[in-house]
Amino acid sequence: MKARLPKGYGGGGAGNIQQLARQAQKLQDDMEAATAELELKEYSAAAGGGAVNVTVTGKMELTKVEISPEVVDPEDVEMLADLVMAAANEALRAAAKEKEAKMESISGGLNIPGMF
Repeated sequence: MKARLPKGYGGGGAGNIQQLARQAQKLQDDMEAATAELELKEYSAAAGGGAVNVTVTGKMELTKVEISPEVVDPEDVEMLADLVMAAANEALRAAAKEKEAKMESISGGLNIPGMF
């Protein structure tokens, strides 16, 4: 006795698999293009009321640090380090947030482990 699938299920065979493979390839291509575009962008953030400004790339690389001379206090180097860290982390969060939003819009919210 053969099992029958309800109407609309199965029957597509290799055609459905090929269509699924094409869709997966397009999704991968779109994600790679978006990643390349995002890696070229720069994100800036400030801390300490603008005393420290940093810029990072979409590759999550720190490219620029600007420090106002009035915030440089040889007696309080820790505060300066904290300001640099705060500004860098904020810029990195902005870059990561945009990448996540872009990838989610491409994938339609589909969570594919290891893709991003």
